Amino acid sequence: MQISELLQKSFWNHFGPAILISTFILGNANAQYPDKALTLVIPFPPAGSTDVLGRLLAQTMSSSLGQNVIVENTGGAGGTIGAGRVARANPDGYTALFHNMAQASAPALYAKLPYDPNVDFEPVGMVANVPMILVARKDFPANGLSGLLEFDAKNPGKLNFANAGIGATSHLCEVLLKSVTSANWASIPYKGTGPALNDLLGGQVDLICDQPASTISHIKAGTLKPIAVATKERIKSLPQVPTFAESGLPKFELAVWHGLYLPKNTPKPIVERVANSLRAALKDPILVQRYTEMGAMIAPPNTVNPDYLKSFLRADIDKWKVAMKNANIQPE
Repeated sequence: MQISELLQKSFWNHFGPAILISTFILGNANAQYPDKALTLVIPFPPAGSTDVLGRLLAQTMSSSLGQNVIVENTGGAGGTIGAGRVARANPDGYTALFHNMAQASAPALYAKLPYDPNVDFEPVGMVANVPMILVARKDFPANGLSGLLEFDAKNPGKLNFANAGIGATSHLCEVLLKSVTSANWASIPYKGTGPALNDLLGGQVDLICDQPASTISHIKAGTLKPIAVATKERIKSLPQVPTFAESGLPKFELAVWHGLYLPKNTPKPIVERVANSLRAALKDPILVQRYTEMGAMIAPPNTVNPDYLKSFLRADIDKWKVAMKNANIQPE
């Protein structure tokens, strides 16, 4: 017997049984997945747009997975605390992250992130895109974008523009809007969309730029005044609200994309199982109807896969770095 054959036989005698057992256990675990409830981390406080969309998704995916999907709100630092929680989680498929475009803007806003968005997650797929809408308190003295900018010019520093915290989508919208106008309003950060909206409804602040999921019911009830929506065309759920293009800013468009992630090194069969569940959820008639009512657009089928989200995230991270640099915003 040759030396190479002796070495192979010796290796197999010593390690073969352990390899077989490990392979069987891993394969069997993947085959039985999931056999307990999953945790879906939403990295923002309750009642915000991303939270509403994520809870609907969790409820719908519970059916296709055959296990409960429990929502855990872990807010703070523009979504980075919750994202970090998932990045450090056991990669067994039982902890997932539902995040919006702040996953891509974080590297441009925070100098020392506790994770790398491009490295420390297994992307599952895109979920939905939601246009941003600028709204004011119901008794705001001006109408439309031109009226708002005219009022701001005559009253520099008097207006208060609320956001859900540094790095939140409402903050990003405010930053971009301010960079393309001569606005002089004051930026008021909150710990989440819920508290910001409460103060807007109470008249303590004047404006917020957020997703329709958290504002549409108030607009329809007349408790918030819509200014403009950041899409090419008016959205079906709010046909009376003009676009920014119609209002004098032809290039101002901003839709918040949402994606689903698992921790790095989650086994591929589990990633694909979750991706299949996501694809099934996004075809559910009730979810589609609810998302549409909130102004959300379901992600196209070709984007609901790990490879697409991985490449899209990388490109969007680069885009936001350039945007923040152009807006003279330095990482903290």
